[in-house]
Amino acid sequence: MGKRRRVVERRNTRPAVIGGMIAAVVGGAGLGVYLLYGGAAAEGQAGATGDHKTVKTGPLSATEVRTTAERFLTAWQQGRVNLAAATTDDSAAATAQLTGYTKDARIKDVTLTAGTRTGAKVPFSVKGTVTYKGISKPLAYDSSLTVVRRARDGKPLVDWHASVVHPDLKDGDKLVTGESGTPPIKALDRDGGELTAAKYPSLGTVLDGLREKFGKTAGGKAGVELRVARGKASTADKLSDKTLVELGKGTPGTVRTTLSPALQAAAEKQVTKQKRASVVVMRPSNGEILAVANTSHGFNTAFQGSLAPGSTMKVITSSLLIDKHLASVDKEHPCPKTVKYGGWTFHNDDDFEIKGGTFKASFARSCNTAFISQAKKLGNADLTNQAQQVFGLSMNNWAIGVPTFDGSVPVQSAAQMAASLIGQGGVRMNPLNMASVASTIKAGVFHQPYLVSPSVDHRKTATAGRTLSAGTLSQLRELMRYTAAYGTAAEAMSGLGPDYGAKTGSAEVDGQKKPNGWFTAYRGDLAAAGVVQAGGHGGDTAGPIVAALLKMGS
Repeated sequence: MGKRRRVVERRNTRPAVIGGMIAAVVGGAGLGVYLLYGGAAAEGQAGATGDHKTVKTGPLSATEVRTTAERFLTAWQQGRVNLAAATTDDSAAATAQLTGYTKDARIKDVTLTAGTRTGAKVPFSVKGTVTYKGISKPLAYDSSLTVVRRARDGKPLVDWHASVVHPDLKDGDKLVTGESGTPPIKALDRDGGELTAAKYPSLGTVLDGLREKFGKTAGGKAGVELRVARGKASTADKLSDKTLVELGKGTPGTVRTTLSPALQAAAEKQVTKQKRASVVVMRPSNGEILAVANTSHGFNTAFQGSLAPGSTMKVITSSLLIDKHLASVDKEHPCPKTVKYGGWTFHNDDDFEIKGGTFKASFARSCNTAFISQAKKLGNADLTNQAQQVFGLSMNNWAIGVPTFDGSVPVQSAAQMAASLIGQGGVRMNPLNMASVASTIKAGVFHQPYLVSPSVDHRKTATAGRTLSAGTLSQLRELMRYTAAYGTAAEAMSGLGPDYGAKTGSAEVDGQKKPNGWFTAYRGDLAAAGVVQAGGHGGDTAGPIVAALLKMGS
């Protein structure tokens, strides 16, 4: 048993929460401070007996969480920045952010209302007024804070992140009110209709990106607004500034996109059928993006996600194996239950095997070992080169009109290289990338996807170094057609043939019970790809979403 602890609470009048509202603080900075002792006095205190200080550990109590949250929110509401910051585990960052809240964001008359605690997390609502040069607008939003125990002394503190101040802030970002540096835009679909986040919720981040890219050149005039100004880390992650409150309207410029209103509306509807779904539809013949949608609207996973693509990666790997004469559609190809490589043992789903089967059969049933078995015949950089030179991926040079993640296929060795062949290891993609892969197979050549025509700003688009040979391309189309007709994609693609092709995928994620489900396919002059995170098999989850959009025709 450890030493018996006693808690000495030194305080004047602790803050109270009345009807969910934080009452005024009485008694100054000594409010609600807890000193934890082991023995008669703390180590280092005058008159100490030499007993060592006992540091409180273990889960936070409801009282500790509630009291810490009350202290922080009360001090913030009263404008006592230093006291509020001292209640966090990063007082310097908190001081800067809370000072900027008043000085840069020009927010005043702040009222904070605490909600019901859940564990160490306390939600709260914020109401205030944004004022700039005589113009005022109300501000209201919800946020939350989490209380943690400081390791060195056990003191409960607010776990500081910029998102405590506003949920749209990432660390390093700040809130700013003033004349925006970038004029607003009016984004149009391909038919001339206006695109708004109210009508198409998934397009919020897309519209932010379009404004950042084209606002200054589209002919508009800047207005006055409260906005999220991105810091270095967010800029590196390709996040755009975000408008929160518009105080004075600017004059928007006009930007026409390639989005189809019918397909965009359908995509928005389809992703609501799964908890964490994302999908992209594009045109193989020229690279036009026709729709993009995500179940969650805070981050554009469809364009900027970085996820292991699972077996959809086998489209790229198959092109490599066929190019190197290591596989051929109708030739016999090994598909054992397991294969060892680089010290790892790789399995098929449920340890199935195909005895005496062809490569086409292995592809259609998504046999992992059929691909891993060829790793010993490949160089470490072969898959990377194939992804870059044929499919235009993993070079960080796409210019679609808004920020994107362009896929990553790093050079790896041993077991990680083998895992990359089946879309695991270090390989990372998103639906835009995988829709482009399907488009490349359908078109026979890589066309960089784009949301705004390159002719608008004369930007240079990415190109691939080479095209697949006619023989390899023909075999890849046969593999994807057979999978759509008879393989793991058959149920989702039923009735869509004969000019079609598909590949399913499931990607394991550490700590996640179900894999991410992937699906990429084409039909006529449409190609699409989707992912359902933690959804399970791609044919059952992402497949119906993609197929429903392809059914709408070219």
